[in-house]
Amino acid sequence: MTSATPPGPRPEPDAAAVTEAADAADDGSTADGGGTGDGGWRIFRGDGRSRRATLPPAPPWRRFRQPGESGEAGGPARPPLPYLISDSHADVVNAALHLRRPLLVTGPAGTGKSSLARAVAHELGLGALLRWPVNSRSTVQEALYQYDAIGRLRETTLSRDRGEAEPSIGSFVRLGPLGTALVPAERPRALLVDEMDKGDVDLPNDLLTVFEEGVFEIPELVRLPEEQSRIRVFTADGDDTVEVDRGRVQCTEFPVVVITSNGERDFPPAFLRRCIRLDLPVPDEERLRAIVAAHLGEDALREADELLQAFLRRRAPGELATDQLLNAVFLRSGGVDLDADGLLDAVLHQLTGTV
Repeated sequence: MTSATPPGPRPEPDAAAVTEAADAADDGSTADGGGTGDGGWRIFRGDGRSRRATLPPAPPWRRFRQPGESGEAGGPARPPLPYLISDSHADVVNAALHLRRPLLVTGPAGTGKSSLARAVAHELGLGALLRWPVNSRSTVQEALYQYDAIGRLRETTLSRDRGEAEPSIGSFVRLGPLGTALVPAERPRALLVDEMDKGDVDLPNDLLTVFEEGVFEIPELVRLPEEQSRIRVFTADGDDTVEVDRGRVQCTEFPVVVITSNGERDFPPAFLRRCIRLDLPVPDEERLRAIVAAHLGEDALREADELLQAFLRRRAPGELATDQLLNAVFLRSGGVDLDADGLLDAVLHQLTGTV
């Protein structure tokens, strides 16, 4: 005859096992490795539980360079792709290159205006693309150079107090993207002036002299005595420095300048006369297919027919951008049902009107 086990308190479950099971349920898997069937799509669930979720790989165009990597600072970390452009549009680009004139690129959002500047810089081997993003407060002077007078005063005072030599004024002067593009060199640099139409109404006229003569002065250096006529200053390329003689920067080769505009306002005739204009249309179906294949591969293209047709039906000039189609195809190729819960409407939302 066996004796029954006396009743007593139930053993506490192992805390680590409970946590592991909860985390497994939260990230869409089960203890035996099975899934919940959503393919890992719902990383965020809105249930208030904290979890260490594994983020999926980013789309190729949303991966960024690490410090020290070559290429445009902060630019996308991906091998350069061919820029899909018609022969007639490429001829306009070549005209600007031969004439050493700025290329004014207009067209709706998402037609590849900024990407064209990167493509030109890459194909011509002009080094990292210099970029000047224009806004309503942008001025030509800040694009040429910036002088940190307060920083110089502070460092000079500290040096005197310590009995040390005063720092060079060049340590407090940094050339902007436009100023760096005008530094004399054997080969020209490429400069992107992005969304010029967002700038002040006088900004195009303020650029006329610089674009026409390729020269500017830094008054803080011009005033220095003769023994300080040659000063090294920083450039827009991080810690790189160049020597400036008597405060004057004069290019030897006019930079390759690409100016983009979304057409929000007109530019003065004097400015337009100095530019070569290229108007990029919205890509047709054939070009859209080529863009999808170039960015995501032929396999993604085979799954994109339904999305492509939906994109073309919804698109009107200025209302949908090509990168929105790429976003939708990327999600679809990852196994996401874009017809569920209005997700397709969110990805292919219109760019105009009230949000």
